[in-house]
Amino acid sequence: MKLKRSSLAVILLATVAGFFSCNKEDSSSVKPVTTTLDLPERPYNYNTFFGSNQLATLGRVLFYDNHLSVNNSISCASCHKQSMAFSDNVTFSSGYENQLTKRNSLAIQNLGVTNFFMGPNANPPSLFWDGREKFLGSMVLKPIMNHVEMGMGDLNAIVNKVKAAPYYNDLFMEAFNSSDIDINKIARALSTFVASISSNNTRFDKAQRGGTALNGLEEQGKLLFFNKYNCNTCHQTQQLNGYQSGGGNGSEIGFVNIGLDVNYADNGLGALNGNSSDNGRFKIPNLRNIALTGPYMHDGRFSSLDQVLEHYSHNIKNHPNLDVRLKGTNNLAKEMNISTQEKTALIAFLNTLTDYSLITDPKFSNPFKVK
Repeated sequence: MKLKRSSLAVILLATVAGFFSCNKEDSSSVKPVTTTLDLPERPYNYNTFFGSNQLATLGRVLFYDNHLSVNNSISCASCHKQSMAFSDNVTFSSGYENQLTKRNSLAIQNLGVTNFFMGPNANPPSLFWDGREKFLGSMVLKPIMNHVEMGMGDLNAIVNKVKAAPYYNDLFMEAFNSSDIDINKIARALSTFVASISSNNTRFDKAQRGGTALNGLEEQGKLLFFNKYNCNTCHQTQQLNGYQSGGGNGSEIGFVNIGLDVNYADNGLGALNGNSSDNGRFKIPNLRNIALTGPYMHDGRFSSLDQVLEHYSHNIKNHPNLDVRLKGTNNLAKEMNISTQEKTALIAFLNTLTDYSLITDPKFSNPFKVK
């Protein structure tokens, strides 16, 4: 059946609600619930190479569906909130049993620029803080399987959860021309939606395209960012993916040790690959929407951009793996001595990287409207 309406209303009867419930209470005590899925027909403007509107729509429902967690309490969107550029506003996010994750939630924006359905011989930038995944298709399943985050632990259990929800048959038919549901289709749909989360409409972007120029303070911050403090050598704001394209030291491009500690409790890439020269190296985050994505760093240790700048100003530690761009001529950690006025200008520039259209766009919003 084609979903040609602007929304799809589904009545979840007591037996269905009872199936999803984690307790064994009498299903007759459960009242019917009306769930309306707000699904406009063609919001994503996808062509056939990148997928389809129907595939992204299915992925959007999966992304926001709490039923993909073991106790129906957590969705992908629980830790990646649209209003925060698909990051979280806490140091560590809470999983399905209120256990805390071990790292701060990274924003997921513009990942489709370099990681979208690339072939097996491709080498896209690595994903997660420690680079443990290369492809969106495998990345999107990891939080669902994680024992702290969503707790499913078994791919077949994910498939069975999706099959049990009455609203997915039509959505899979629309996306795949078949109502058969398997884990590869689930991953492909989720990947398509995540790849669609694009941020390219900031004031900085508009100024770059010849629109309204930045004001004097913002322009000063931009010059400090690009020139005096050379922040852009790692955080390439003019690129949609926001990562460096080369340079630096170590075995994995786009991962750096910025001297947060002399001895790291979490060694990041080094903990993953066992290479001591990678200890303390973490993925360079995309600075788009940085004003919305605090707290900052892999462990969320900094609550404000001012604290981040203070780290670079006076507190870079002399770790053996400290990135060469953060060392002075004496081969020790730089003290950038960023003045109070310069910090104000830098933060003003960083605020121009906020994409308000991303955080308010209905096609990225929660489609579930429960009554």
